[in-house]
Amino acid sequence: MTFSSRPRRGVSRRRFLSLGMAGIASAFVADTAWYEPQALQVERIALASNSPGRQVRLLQISDLHLSGFNRYFAKVARQVADLQPDLIVLTGDYLEEERNIRGVLSFLKELKATHGIYAVQGNWEYWSRLEGENLRRHFAGVGVKLLINERADLEINGRALSIFGLDYPSATDYLHQLQREVDPQRFNLLLSHVPAFAHEQLNKYINLILSGHTHGGQVRLPFLPPLYLPRYSGRFVAGFYQVSQHRIPLYVSRGVGTSVMPLRLFCRPEITLFELGG
Repeated sequence: MTFSSRPRRGVSRRRFLSLGMAGIASAFVADTAWYEPQALQVERIALASNSPGRQVRLLQISDLHLSGFNRYFAKVARQVADLQPDLIVLTGDYLEEERNIRGVLSFLKELKATHGIYAVQGNWEYWSRLEGENLRRHFAGVGVKLLINERADLEINGRALSIFGLDYPSATDYLHQLQREVDPQRFNLLLSHVPAFAHEQLNKYINLILSGHTHGGQVRLPFLPPLYLPRYSGRFVAGFYQVSQHRIPLYVSRGVGTSVMPLRLFCRPEITLFELGG
């Protein structure tokens, strides 16, 4: 008895490569659109200080672009609580096109810091037409103090600290106005939503600048500059820089949310804990 059969055909090389590429593309899309936008990192940074007093735990949150208070933002709030900050500062862009101030306020209600929460405005607050005194009233209702070209003085763990809130887009006239109030005996923290402004006008008594706005580029490719940065970003993308002739440290946060497109690639969201002195 004889048997005849056609040879079994395996997966062709072309088919194998196509399936592999499809798998890679699916993983890439899942990472960019789902995993990375929610893969929150806590950046911990120790800062030396010559001023007397115990350590101050200063937490920066930036660029929420919150369209709804969902599970991700609830997770962010829990992570903030776990870090037990002495002070929280918010560096702008809380809203999205939906102008969902209720969602933003629901998130802010969850934040707690022993010595308060201070904020500055970003460009999206102006674009959403919920800026200025209107936003100040909303924020005050949930215990957040909005600084519009203003100074706030605090005493934390024996340290004298001043927060200067430079309003978007960080005009030079307002910078001069704020710097006239700088006390060289205090730790002077400048908040500006945008990182690119008139750094050459800064005096040597500003100890630290915190900004956001750039999202770290949001979608990055390895070893290449960001595909896009918004206006008033300048050369600043993410992390630490030194600015002015006084080499003042400027830190640019990658932010918590996403803008325009709900995507991140090689650029995870962050909250930042600065451990000052101690």
